[in-house]
Amino acid sequence: MLKRPHYIALGVMLLLTLGLLKLPRKVATNLRLAISGMFLPLYGLSGSAEDLAVRSSYGAVPRGELIRQLEQYDRERSDQRMRAVQAAEVLRENARLRELLGSSKQFPWNKKLARVVSRDPANWWHGLKIDLGARDGVRTNTTVFTAEGLVGRVSEVGYAMSHVVLVGDPDCRVAVLVGDDRAREQGMIVPASSSPLDNTLVELSFLSRNARLTAGMHVYTSGMGGVFPKGLLVGQVADFRTVGYGLYTEAMVRLAVKQNQLEEVWVMMP
Repeated sequence: MLKRPHYIALGVMLLLTLGLLKLPRKVATNLRLAISGMFLPLYGLSGSAEDLAVRSSYGAVPRGELIRQLEQYDRERSDQRMRAVQAAEVLRENARLRELLGSSKQFPWNKKLARVVSRDPANWWHGLKIDLGARDGVRTNTTVFTAEGLVGRVSEVGYAMSHVVLVGDPDCRVAVLVGDDRAREQGMIVPASSSPLDNTLVELSFLSRNARLTAGMHVYTSGMGGVFPKGLLVGQVADFRTVGYGLYTEAMVRLAVKQNQLEEVWVMMP
């Protein structure tokens, strides 16, 4: 049973409802907005309490634990960077080896693949060491080359490593042929006296004064001397001139092999 105060409250609510219904639309809208605005602080208080609870949960993590998590994250990120670098290097190495193995069919000789393991600091531009030696059948004066062309020859043989002198070194003179099929000239590759610090250029000497040269002509090993086989590319003619008051011709040759970028080479076996 409803008590008298309840009847009074119900009657007041009915009167207010009827009054709101009879008010103009604009006035009724403003009144509803005002009433609803009274409850906004309650909603704001609820949201603030929830945000405070979330923040307090973060603050509950010990400082030492946060530092440990950050250090672990840094280690994982460093490991990922290292793995990415290693994967990129493996891809580059695979590409080089595929190129070497694919080009091996061009050279019918018996050969072995060797890695460049070091360079002589005192003769950085003209010598290197490879990981093949006497145990692998390497001998002195063995030809060393790549798919691009001639690299040099083996000058010293150890048990597990060998020393290679590169084209352009005074101890690695190469007999070559240059020119077209109608008139091929024979000459000798010697170190470039005009640019001794440039390991990409060598000098082609002992050419006749009537040698027909043009820039871009290919220079190949002639096979004379018994050290290098015939037909290996040495480089291309970069420039030429007559010397000795026009008695003979000499040329500058740009090497086909980038000697400072060598990582793997072919070694011609006996």
